[in-house]
Amino acid sequence: MDGIKRKFMAKNTLPEKMRAVVLYGPGDYRLEEVPVPRAGKEEVVVKVIAAGICAGDVKCWKGAKMFWGDKDQKGYAIPPAIAGHEFVGEVVELGEGAGKKFGLEIGDLAISEQIVPCWKCRFCKSGKYWQCLVHDIYGFRKHLNGAMAQYMKYPANSIIHKVPETIDKIQAVLIEPLSCSIHAVDRGDIKPGDTVVIAGCGTLGLGMVGAAKLKKPGKLIAIDIQEHRLEIARYIGADLTLNPEKEDVVKKVLDLTEGYGCDVYIEASGHPSGVIQGLKMIRRLGTFVEFSVFSEETSVDWTVIGDGKELNIHGSHLGPGTYPLAIDYINTGKIRVDKIITHKLPLEKFQEGFELVAKGEGIKVVLVP
Repeated sequence: MDGIKRKFMAKNTLPEKMRAVVLYGPGDYRLEEVPVPRAGKEEVVVKVIAAGICAGDVKCWKGAKMFWGDKDQKGYAIPPAIAGHEFVGEVVELGEGAGKKFGLEIGDLAISEQIVPCWKCRFCKSGKYWQCLVHDIYGFRKHLNGAMAQYMKYPANSIIHKVPETIDKIQAVLIEPLSCSIHAVDRGDIKPGDTVVIAGCGTLGLGMVGAAKLKKPGKLIAIDIQEHRLEIARYIGADLTLNPEKEDVVKKVLDLTEGYGCDVYIEASGHPSGVIQGLKMIRRLGTFVEFSVFSEETSVDWTVIGDGKELNIHGSHLGPGTYPLAIDYINTGKIRVDKIITHKLPLEKFQEGFELVAKGEGIKVVLVP
């Protein structure tokens, strides 16, 4: 069937209404019936195949300051908005010029990068779009609805990637978090033979284990307090796993490195103790990568960063330029992600999914509309 006919059929068979999870405030997320989005010029509408629940989604749901603010700080979230920034979808409608612009046809699998750049600020103009000053990310603001719905729209200024049909469609929901993991590992500048520590083995940390393994470190260590997560870390490629509730992990890493400490430490736990632990176990002139979104402030003695060890401190945000790699690694099995998705729930059970993630009982919980 040619593209014009397929487009016409899609445009005339889309329903008027859909189910969606709409955020209104901390703890106030509602399953509602809302209008199905339609594609304008250079826009793409997809039927959502799966939407992941991120730890950041849960922190927003629980009322973290960075999302909702307080008397001293304006929050990032602008309700009401459809939640969800981890997703994959099937193209069902192409606006004028969208097919040519993004290389898509009706029926293709496609993913949009989680940030939709403004392309006007100094960061976008210099190619650093992931630091866009406007910083619109799907699922938190009312003008950019997310994926916890039956359909969603990719705007004209979004960055869209076609996903191969050979990929496992549910595993494809991990493209977004894996792209972030790859970027964080790149920020660590891992050299062959390095001792590398990944702290936190949630979805992002496990992706970092897989991405770091491809850098051929001398020893790859994963840290978490949950044994089932450590088991998956070993499956993905960790040489050694440590549980800080069962042993002194700082002493263990120092003992393994003749007292020097690890060369690269990547913090993905989202807990203040993960920062303090890392500063203690990293060697002088080592590289510390911070990725997590925190629910609370972390206090440390900054002397260790400068006068103590002269560390390289690198932040890491989103997955700029790494989506094609993430797609390839999942599709080809170069990074083994098949054990990361632990729960698949219908959209109606979104509350149960959020609670599973909040309690640490699931790794990646996926909603299937």
